[in-house]
Formats: sequence, structure tokens, C-alpha cells
Amino acid sequence: MGTLGRMNYVQKTVLGRTGLFMKETGQLFAGARLGIALSGGVDSMLMTKLLLLRRQIVPFPVELMALHVNPGFDAHCHAPLAEWCAAQGLAAHFEVMTIGPDAHSEKNRKKSPCFYCAWFRRKKLFELCTAYSLTHLAFGHTGDDLVATLFMNMTRTAKLQGLSGRSSFFGGRLTVIRPMLLLKKRDVIKAAAAWELPVLKNPCPSAGNSERTAVEERVKTMFPERKERENVFRAVTRWQLDADRLMD
Repeated sequence: MGTLGRMNYVQKTVLGRTGLFMKETGQLFAGARLGIALSGGVDSMLMTKLLLLRRQIVPFPVELMALHVNPGFDAHCHAPLAEWCAAQGLAAHFEVMTIGPDAHSEKNRKKSPCFYCAWFRRKKLFELCTAYSLTHLAFGHTGDDLVATLFMNMTRTAKLQGLSGRSSFFGGRLTVIRPMLLLKKRDVIKAAAAWELPVLKNPCPSAGNSERTAVEERVKTMFPERKERENVFRAVTRWQLDADRLMD
């Protein structure tokens, strides 16, 4: 791993766990053209860094392209991302939209701002994947997101459904992957800091007020002891890994 640079324990851990999860769930193949949903938050920044490193490790060629959808609160806030991508030699597309302000306006009367923004952001990402003939789209969801999503689906829709590490869309033309689904948020934050990644501050007025965030807080209340939360995390991530393996 000499070409990967010196890494501390947490950096090696997140890289190793991500690589093993990607391999066990068949997330990539030779000649894959992978779009990276790069929002600029800590999760997507670390995912991008890890995928750049994984590209050096896998024994087959993989193309990477960062896809950034600026929601429109600040049309220029993505400038540090553009500079960072250029420094990494990473191809990138930056799209400025108005979905953020629209989500908090009269244009959105039925859905929560987060739902509205996320729906249109994903729609644009899918469109960009088609425009650039990408085979994969990677999202930076972590194990903490998985746990919250599972509880949210159980309590809201009575479904035992999490976040798949690999999902097929549009008749198999696009594969959505989540490489960091077994990582803990605290390790993501530590690793991103160790690599000195240019994490952007979220300008959205609803930041931190999403339904998933609320569920995360309720899970902490239900399981106040750290050991309990660790066991919940292990149980859910193991369950999701087994479910993804069954797809093969």
C-alpha cells in the first residue's frame, strides 16, 4: 500500500472495511464508469477519497466522475470542491439548481423541504448518469444512516427495509452503490479530518432537522447505553450485508 500514502489506524480501518464490503456485495466490475454523488458533506467527501484509493487497489480499470448538485442557496459554495477535484485529477460535473430555495417556498406545499430537495437532487443525478453513460452511482450513506432508515421504515411504513449496498435501476442500466454502509459516522468524521478533506458547511436552513436525524435521536433515547447502540449497529449492518449477499 505504499502508493496510497501513510495512514493512521482509522484511515486504514475505513479503507479496509469499505473495500471488503464492496467486494462481498459485488459493487464494481471491470470497466465500470462510476458517478460519485459528491455533496461536499463529510460522508460524500470521505467516500470520494476512499474510491480514489480503491481505484489504485482493484485489479481492473474503473473510471470515476464526481457529480455535484448545488441546491442553490449559494451558487458559488462548491468552488473548494472544484479545486479539490482538479487537484486529485478527478473528472467532475457541477450543476447549480434552485431546488433548495424552492423546497422552502410556495412551490412546495405538500412535502417536507428535505424530501422535496432530495427527490429533485436524485432525479438530476440520474439524468447526469445517463448523459455521461455512467454504469454506477455511489451514495455516501453510513451505517448510522442504515440504522436510522431501518427504524424509520419500521415505524412509518411497517416495512423491514434498510439501505441496500447495491441496487439496480432502469432495467439494469444503472447500479446504485453505497460503499460506506458498514462504517460508523464517528470513524467517517475522524478519517475525513485525518485526510484534511475540504468539507463544506451546509447552508440549508433545514440542515440537521430531517426526519432521519430525528429518528437517530430517538434511537439514542431508546438505547442510552453505548454497548446497546453498538449491538444494534452490528445487528443491523450484519442483517443488511446478508440481505445484499442474497442478491447474487
